[in-house]
Amino acid sequence: MIMRILSILLLSVFFCSTFCFGQYPKYEFRAAWIATVDNIDWPSRGNYDAVSQKAEFIRLLDTLQSKGMNAVIVQIRPATDAFYPSPYEPWSEWLTGKQGRPPFPYYDPLEFMITETHKRGMEFHAWCNPYRAEFQIGKSSIAPTHITKVHPEWFLAYGGKRYFDPGNPQGQEFVVKVIRDIVRRYDVDALHFDDYFYPYRIAGKEFPDDKSFAQYNAGMNRDDWRRSNVDSIIAKLSRAIKEEKPECRFGISPFGVWRNKSQDSLGSDTKAGQTNYDDLYADILLWLRNGYIDYVVPQLYWEHGHKAAPYEVLVDWWSKNCFGRQCYIGLGIYKAGSNTRWRDKDIIPRQIEDTRQYPTIQGQVYFSSKAFLGNVNGWSDSLKEHYYKYPALLPPMHWIDSIQPTPPVVAGIFTERSGRTSLVKINLVNIEQEKKIRKFALYAFPSVDSIDISNLAPDIIFPYSSDTMTVSFSPEDLIHKNSSQKSFYIGITSVDNANMESELNILQKVQWSDAKKDWVIVE
Repeated sequence: MIMRILSILLLSVFFCSTFCFGQYPKYEFRAAWIATVDNIDWPSRGNYDAVSQKAEFIRLLDTLQSKGMNAVIVQIRPATDAFYPSPYEPWSEWLTGKQGRPPFPYYDPLEFMITETHKRGMEFHAWCNPYRAEFQIGKSSIAPTHITKVHPEWFLAYGGKRYFDPGNPQGQEFVVKVIRDIVRRYDVDALHFDDYFYPYRIAGKEFPDDKSFAQYNAGMNRDDWRRSNVDSIIAKLSRAIKEEKPECRFGISPFGVWRNKSQDSLGSDTKAGQTNYDDLYADILLWLRNGYIDYVVPQLYWEHGHKAAPYEVLVDWWSKNCFGRQCYIGLGIYKAGSNTRWRDKDIIPRQIEDTRQYPTIQGQVYFSSKAFLGNVNGWSDSLKEHYYKYPALLPPMHWIDSIQPTPPVVAGIFTERSGRTSLVKINLVNIEQEKKIRKFALYAFPSVDSIDISNLAPDIIFPYSSDTMTVSFSPEDLIHKNSSQKSFYIGITSVDNANMESELNILQKVQWSDAKKDWVIVE
């Protein structure tokens, strides 16, 4: 077969100006949190059978993929415990019913989840809680080997839970050691923390860290000292993650308000009762400014016009305070139907549209994944149809990697019938290269004169499966862009684990043959 091969250099994808902000962006992070604490999302409460857990996770993953998600953020360390065989922490009670008890039949849930996620061309972000150690004092299952038993002096009780004392340097080093181990041993795409640093304030009750403050304050007042403690562990974690795996991203999902404008001229025009900076002692802007983290996901779980924290005010504020790092907006899809405002079917669509107005915002993350199973307000279906109709590539981060992988090597392209369906099949070979390939992106064009993929969403994404593989598709799935034509050209790119896309390899013309009553490859 004589194949028509053209190569066109992609326009730079390193800067926000190359992102498409229309209805179907080329690059967009689309994810859902999968919470394991207290069995919120997975595994379902009481499901302690390994085989059933696997099947349940696959169903959840398939649902999220079918609704347009291209990443999952899975909680693997909810309370100084583990959803994987850890040398430092016991198995989670929410996995097996008793902390320290291994799964039966035995398996490594983290390895399994990563494999299944990558098999679908999706990213796996490992979500860890940094400081929570005992979810409910006196009620949680605690193994004899749990760190609260080994080093009880590292922990403080507050609000019925037990936490690491963030001011204890030994506790910090332990957390860093745990995270370093995860990144070293597992093919995670990112390490992710949520909003729990110092715990949310309880009215009339002060966090009991007098002892460590007296020992370690170094002349700082308590608020500055607490912030320095959190800054310290974030900097240590960032360094450890990049030392183990430079391409692994580090992301934080903070409470939605950094500071109110009444407290700081740099803050948002909000009236939040608690803030990251003043109550959780998390100076997110410092971490972004210093490059400690690669992305931020502020949890904006409020509606437009909210009395204390209007969504439209906060999405605008965060768009201006990313400091060159990526920003995805956390959306509270879990609130669907909870009150009159959240029974409005337009809330989430409007919030998505808002995020797409800003070139400094690159995606959405939903709390939580089980909301997609119930299809409340019809969102699970309507979002796919109207906002995630076409797949999107995950946005690359030029400060991590700016080198393109090589284009796919095509050994052959042909058509084949499968029942009443005509399929185009592309044989790819010699995929293995210095860069790790995660997927392939297929594009359709009405002619070779109309080829520009710099802002074009792919038509189909094929996950990498092996170094010699065949991808297939029906031409009928591509004619939505060329409905008035009986022919189009197809092209394919490689996408690596840093989300860098290769140059485009233009394969060949696909044309409808009236004589054969079928699609054919034009030689």
